[in-house]
Amino acid sequence: MARLRAGVIGAGSWAVASHIPNLVKRTDDVALVGFARPEQALIPWIAEQFGFERGVTDHRELLEMGLDVCIVSSPNRCHYEHARAALEAGAHVMVEKPFTIDPADAWDLVETAERLGRHLVVALGWNYKPMVIRAKELVEEHGGFGEVEHVMVDMSSAARELLAEARSYDAGSPVATARPETYTDPSLSGGGYAQAQVSHALGLALWLAEGLRASEVFSMMTAPLEAPVELHDAISVRFTNGAIGTVSGTSCHLGYHGNKHVLSARIIGSEGMLSVDLGRELVHWFGGADQDIDVELDDSAGDYDCDGPVHTLIDLALGRDARNRSPGHVGARSVEITEAAYRSAAAGRVAKVR
Repeated sequence: MARLRAGVIGAGSWAVASHIPNLVKRTDDVALVGFARPEQALIPWIAEQFGFERGVTDHRELLEMGLDVCIVSSPNRCHYEHARAALEAGAHVMVEKPFTIDPADAWDLVETAERLGRHLVVALGWNYKPMVIRAKELVEEHGGFGEVEHVMVDMSSAARELLAEARSYDAGSPVATARPETYTDPSLSGGGYAQAQVSHALGLALWLAEGLRASEVFSMMTAPLEAPVELHDAISVRFTNGAIGTVSGTSCHLGYHGNKHVLSARIIGSEGMLSVDLGRELVHWFGGADQDIDVELDDSAGDYDCDGPVHTLIDLALGRDARNRSPGHVGARSVEITEAAYRSAAAGRVAKVR
């Protein structure tokens, strides 16, 4: 079988640190055809470093090369344009989170992928960690939550220097560093911590509680230190089935907890409840005395990586038996909440989901 033709739109800091190295691991299955980034300066270095055939400054030129799979890792505001163009060009697509800024764009990508018969994956790496896979299995093995009644999500990560001071992203490439405005200019980022990090947490919770969808949101956000975007988020959500939820996101200081992400989700339903804590390596399912299950985990089980989405995209494109654990509809349901949260914080009142 011929190798898949792979390309990357937005060969920036995180793509160079994570997505592209994961493509390199699959060169038995994929040919690194090309990548696009707006600045010419680093194109020769990236091409040589990873073995791409070409590097260009315009994503349209890249798509004209004919791709089977495409990774979209451009600034948030560009995700919709780039992902839709890649789908229409015939590629299976992985989109970095946040999926899009506007919910209508997110659902349009879902519809476009379905109409064209293309796979659409969102870069939600935690959804592919073995402990989260086991948590999802526990829910499914025991018949689900019944009617979901309440969702609690809490996230804290060392993002304040990135968002308030435009310092380089610690886990990104030290060479292909992100332009400061990628994170600090709301016209590009769509906002601060909710876009940069809470999108992860929502993608986790809405995958575990599949089908849950928000109807209205009330939020408060703060931007201390004269930060250009918000650093802290407190979000209350009502879901279409009558369930309620809380989402707390906060930019902690570099060095806290060894810069390990604090991320937990608790979902309570009429028939069972699930607790998942990535920071403390905990998975617990309770569905009564005969369903009181703790999963044994090691101390690094919750450490973040984004390996799973890239490999899943490739396997799906090859027709292999792989499960998309971060499908477009999870991204779209997450975008509905974040977009309404920003409107609510700006207006000081409840915002209906659009």
